[in-house]
Amino acid sequence: MTDGSHGVGGVTFDASRRRWPNEVNIFAALILIILIFEALGALLMNQSFLFDSRGRFDTIFNEQRLRIIILQVSIIGIIALGVTQVIILGGIDLSSGSVVGATAMITMSFAQVATVNGHPNPKAVFGPELMDLPAIVPVIVGLACGLFAGLVNGLLIAYTRIPPFIATLGMLVSARGVAKWWTKGQPVSFPTEGYAWIGSGMMPVIWFVLLAVLFHLILRYTVYGKHTYAIGSNEEAARMSGIAVDRHKVLVYAIAAMLAAFAAIVLSSKNLTAQSGMGVVYELYAIAMAVIGGVSLAGGRGSIVGTVLGALIFGVIQSGFTFLRLDAFYQEMVMGAIIVGAVVLDQWRQKRAALRS
Repeated sequence: MTDGSHGVGGVTFDASRRRWPNEVNIFAALILIILIFEALGALLMNQSFLFDSRGRFDTIFNEQRLRIIILQVSIIGIIALGVTQVIILGGIDLSSGSVVGATAMITMSFAQVATVNGHPNPKAVFGPELMDLPAIVPVIVGLACGLFAGLVNGLLIAYTRIPPFIATLGMLVSARGVAKWWTKGQPVSFPTEGYAWIGSGMMPVIWFVLLAVLFHLILRYTVYGKHTYAIGSNEEAARMSGIAVDRHKVLVYAIAAMLAAFAAIVLSSKNLTAQSGMGVVYELYAIAMAVIGGVSLAGGRGSIVGTVLGALIFGVIQSGFTFLRLDAFYQEMVMGAIIVGAVVLDQWRQKRAALRS
């Protein structure tokens, strides 16, 4: 009998232990969920979920629903890109939603026009000298807000050894307080055309895709990515190997908060207004996208590709529930069950991998 295995130096390759990349399984789950909604639509509503049912020749898809799905996940998806890196590092960030609210309020204040229909801006926060500014000014202000929040989170976690849950929970409360205090709860509106362009049309999707590609390459091919995975897998081993663990933690939390701040810029630009309640529970949705996408809450495992697929699954499920006219509170209960199920599946995969090794 011929032995089909082969190896070097006595190490034998066992084909039976070869596994598909986790992203393939997540993509298969996405296709399965779409097929389930297609079947339910045909059975219960005599309609197609994602395909065009009007017999047109120019397209086979329901373009409006596809556009809604990718638009509704793109902004939270930007946050999820940062949350993914934090979780791979072995941490957690509960403050990103509140950072969105505070950043949106502050940024929009620097993006206002001086006059509206020939009259002074009724929502003006500052005087005329800080109005009609180039769009780059509020963008820099917003990113600076995110950088400050991320540095506070990272420094507390890295140098005071406060658990990430507590440190980012404190930032959650503080940032939401800043959002409400900035204009005493009043919305900020009437941005310049340059600022409004940032979130217009399909721009949120374009920003999400560009950032996803950028951070996929960074995590996969740079020292930053290798150190992030190493710390998440075994922090003490990473420290002993010479990695500046504390400094790297600060960097990862700063990047995550800046991505949340950029999401706030896109969101306020898209809505043409900023309100103190923006971003509520966004951090939980972002974590859910990452977990559904296969990012391990134990750290050290996950990918940007998986998070993007998790965001699409999240969007398809939300849109599918709306398509089936399921009440909002049922949607929340089911989404909660899906998140818990994803975590249970991750724990099962870890135990199985440990037994195999």
